[in-house]
Amino acid sequence: MAKVLIVDDAAFMRLSLKTMLAANGFEVVGEALDGAAAVSMYKELMPDIVTMDITMPTMTGIEALKEIVKYNSKAKVVMISAMGQEAMVKEAIMSGAKSFLVKPYKEEHLVETLRKVLGV
Repeated sequence: MAKVLIVDDAAFMRLSLKTMLAANGFEVVGEALDGAAAVSMYKELMPDIVTMDITMPTMTGIEALKEIVKYNSKAKVVMISAMGQEAMVKEAIMSGAKSFLVKPYKEEHLVETLRKVLGV
């Protein structure tokens, strides 16, 4: 069972992701409200994969991604973005993100993307 860290400043998005992932055999090991918390939780929990919102207070998802990749170059991070952030998505991929999803997304697309990144 793959361990997932969910990072999003919106509680309803974290709950939605957690519900979808748990229903599809993933283990949610942590939830972070912003990028700064995501970096420290990543180091503590060492999840198999991270779902990362881009727009968050304190530290953006891209800043957090860079810190996580600096800590572990093999980190698997999937960015989740709202429409209209294509430039940020490109920057995220160039910074080490393995994939991205655009909100709103379908459950099967989320699961398929995470499994593909994990290689399962």
